[in-house]
Amino acid sequence: MQLGFAVTLVLTFALLFGLIAEDVVSGDRLTLVDARVAQWLHLHASTGLTRWMSVLSALHSVAAIACYTGVAGFLAFRKRRWRRLSTLAICVFGGMLLNTLMKLAFHRARPHFTDPIITLNSYSFPSGHVAATTIFYGLGVLWVFGRTRALHWRALAIVLAALAILLVAFSRMLLGVHYLSDVAAAFAEGVAWLAFCQIALAACWRKAHVSNEIADTPR
Repeated sequence: MQLGFAVTLVLTFALLFGLIAEDVVSGDRLTLVDARVAQWLHLHASTGLTRWMSVLSALHSVAAIACYTGVAGFLAFRKRRWRRLSTLAICVFGGMLLNTLMKLAFHRARPHFTDPIITLNSYSFPSGHVAATTIFYGLGVLWVFGRTRALHWRALAIVLAALAILLVAFSRMLLGVHYLSDVAAAFAEGVAWLAFCQIALAACWRKAHVSNEIADTPR
């Protein structure tokens, strides 16, 4: 990822997260939209669609994403690809920790219905499912970009990742456990964190490379 582009992503999506968070904390207009969207989805949630969305949501839970990351990390470990292993660990697990801290900081209650589909006692803002999915599939897109310059493969990776994230976000709203602002903020959080990690890791690797070159220089 180019440095200038990564910095732009961090600033843009961090700002977007901040604007959403400000509306949530102040109870601004966005929270009214949240309530209307949540109520409409709850009233129109069919049994069949709810069943499929429950499966999709379970396949992209924080625990599930952690398992997928663990498998990818194990494969990287076997092939001694230390940079990939460290990238997976820092980006995904670091992002999960960041999301947990955000939930504790904002302690927003989940949507409430008289006949809920799912009842959870944890905090709502921002969505852990969406944040973890954004980071995980975002890393997949970066991997594809690093492997090929073919535009059709890059475009396909972006489309598939975006579709997966959108479906997971929709599933969490349909199941009545997140507001629209929860999933939007989680997406912004995930993109900003992933871009920040790319900047920080690239800087560390450059520093390590320079240090190795200095150490190998004959004296």
